Amino acid sequence: MTQTRAYTLGLLAALLVLAADQASKAWVLHGIDLPQTGPLVLLPVLDLTMVWNRGVTFGLLTGFGAGESQWGHLILAAIALAVVAALGLWLRRAETRLVALAIGAIAGGAIGNVIDRLRYGAVVDFIHAHVELGGQVWSWYVFNLADAAIVCGVAVLVLDGLLSREARGHAASR
Repeated sequence: MTQTRAYTLGLLAALLVLAADQASKAWVLHGIDLPQTGPLVLLPVLDLTMVWNRGVTFGLLTGFGAGESQWGHLILAAIALAVVAALGLWLRRAETRLVALAIGAIAGGAIGNVIDRLRYGAVVDFIHAHVELGGQVWSWYVFNLADAAIVCGVAVLVLDGLLSREARGHAASR
């Protein structure tokens, strides 16, 4: 695959993630008005629960004032945009479809959350996964489609890096 095709594929992935993320947030805020209606049970293990996330992915750094100060949301947005710029440079050098898709997913998710920070001062989170085992409830952070795309994209990049390194090690030992 040429780098131009990989770049185009990554851009398309970013746009798709961004569109899906913003559409889902618009539906949650204005379609079903989740802030007003309150939590909705979709499945025994999945609810829609409105959370305004002032930290980073999965609410990290919220307690450190990063998202709580008057300028915190702008600082986090600026950092995210710097990361997106770096991802754009990486995407230009992507050699495989998988890496291009992963970078695009991360960039699209980051931009989606930046849009929220600039519009609302916080990120719209609403997906709440949980399970009850043996009378104990195991609950995950409340997240959104952008967060899911970022996490999946990072996981793909880590696995690709590990598998590529392993393949290079096998080739060198032959």
